[in-house]
Amino acid sequence: MAKTKRETKPLETPADQAAKKPRGRAASRPFPHQSFEEALELASAIQHLAGSNAVRRLTLFHELNKSPESGPSRQMVVSAGRYGLIKGGVQSETLQLTPDGDVATNIDVSARERQRSRIKLAIDTTDIFRALYEQLQGQKLPSPAIMEDTVVGLGLPEHNKKECIELFVINLRFVGLLQTLSGAERILTVDHALDQIPSTPPRAQPSAAIAIEGKPLVVHSDAHFDRLCFFIGPIGDASSEYRQHSDLMLETLVRPALDGFGIEVKRADEIQDPGIITKQIFEYLLKARLVVADLSYHNPNVFYELAIRHARNLPVVQMIRKADRIPFDVNQTRTIVVDTSDLYSFVPKIDTYKAEISSHIRRALEDPASADNPFSALVGEH
Repeated sequence: MAKTKRETKPLETPADQAAKKPRGRAASRPFPHQSFEEALELASAIQHLAGSNAVRRLTLFHELNKSPESGPSRQMVVSAGRYGLIKGGVQSETLQLTPDGDVATNIDVSARERQRSRIKLAIDTTDIFRALYEQLQGQKLPSPAIMEDTVVGLGLPEHNKKECIELFVINLRFVGLLQTLSGAERILTVDHALDQIPSTPPRAQPSAAIAIEGKPLVVHSDAHFDRLCFFIGPIGDASSEYRQHSDLMLETLVRPALDGFGIEVKRADEIQDPGIITKQIFEYLLKARLVVADLSYHNPNVFYELAIRHARNLPVVQMIRKADRIPFDVNQTRTIVVDTSDLYSFVPKIDTYKAEISSHIRRALEDPASADNPFSALVGEH
């Protein structure tokens, strides 16, 4: 396949940015707030309901089983607009796919054209993502620190660098530009990524599924819950496979992902307070600023604890190993999938997994009042 020359637009200079006189939060974040995959969910729902036609915003979110005025819903609209997927904003009566958004979500176009459009929207529509990709394509994925230095050198404010790199890596992975080759994660050229897609693939399914369907416990504790993340998952005995898996997730991914947030992470076996352990777990579930739930192995205790957290509509980040299916009742919540099938599948992607977890954590901490889960969505309808 002949390589095509990709048009490169220069980053805006500080003078250009100043001329636009940006205000508020958007001025400090020159990239979308969500990953492209999250924004694509909204665009895919529009495609499912109306194709290339406009759809009423209220109708769209009713079909998605989400409140149209909630923080996450409004952010989906903003992000989909910034990626160039849709026309219309949070105050618009109707939303409609852009021509590129139509191709990116249309199962009747070829898989290569659909993926080409997704690559364009996920990377090229954001100046800092495009500039970073142009520098790194064809190379091994650098360390997060190297990429952070690179984007700062490109003019990105220092306080935005970590979040920018997290989203960039997540987007690369979603559109197939980040793959494991020869034991390392590499950033592919667009042509290389597209060459791996069969020319006549089977008809795909839509990217987004449309959803159809007192007082806190007080237990004595010295925990500082405003600075605490409670990690729930299968633990098992000290030498069990469950414990080895949980230790791997906690120490290799979750704890490092929380570094920089000023939050301590604890698992049930690390609670040192005297008293009945079950009551203490309830207290951590109801009071911790954040819960990270590992759904691997479909452990019933984990789902019981997750339900308690959902009932209080408190922030949760979900993860699961690739070998397990995400159960129906919680598959509407975005879940980080980790491939632990073997050492060679897991190790090269450690930095990518940490970036995904860190991105989800940041989102949960920035807007905890807008925590969204199947239970809260149902209650919100009544």
